[in-house]
Amino acid sequence: MSKTDPGRTRTAGRPPCGLPFLAATLLLLAACRAGEIPPTPQAPGAPTVEDQQTQQSTARAAGPPLGKAWVVFGTDTVLAEVAGTPEARERGLMYRTELAEGAGMLFLHPEEEIFSFWMSNTYLPLDVAFLDATLRVVDIQQMEPETTDLHTSAAPAMFGLEVPQGWFAAHGVRVGDRAQLVLGPP
Repeated sequence: MSKTDPGRTRTAGRPPCGLPFLAATLLLLAACRAGEIPPTPQAPGAPTVEDQQTQQSTARAAGPPLGKAWVVFGTDTVLAEVAGTPEARERGLMYRTELAEGAGMLFLHPEEEIFSFWMSNTYLPLDVAFLDATLRVVDIQQMEPETTDLHTSAAPAMFGLEVPQGWFAAHGVRVGDRAQLVLGPP
């Protein structure tokens, strides 16, 4: 769950990145649609390579499902639920008892700022990556279930991506890496 930390202020001299900037950034990123869907191995009676390429093109054109996003790090993709409203950001992954490998939640904030997460009523161990407006990872933290400790971004961020604990390490995602983002319909 995300919480803006009122005790912190934005970096001096840094222009605010309001909703128009966020909208333009997300439209630009969605236009890129760089995520590849790997082909399945050819088996007797299986679709041809051309059929697979057509299916891949159709899937890329369709994009992620309603209310979800693909967050892509190199060849690894997280299918993330999108938390874009204050209410959705506050609820986060509370009360969940499972989260599939490769699944997560993407928290969208209206502007870059220092913000925090906590794990009250969250039953799963999670990792959170804080990403700035350019989708560069500025911090990654591990969070233990059902704690009220604040996990505050080390630098201003616009996005928070929660995944099952250990996912970032297992996939070699580190501070400084950039993600690609493809948003599904709101």
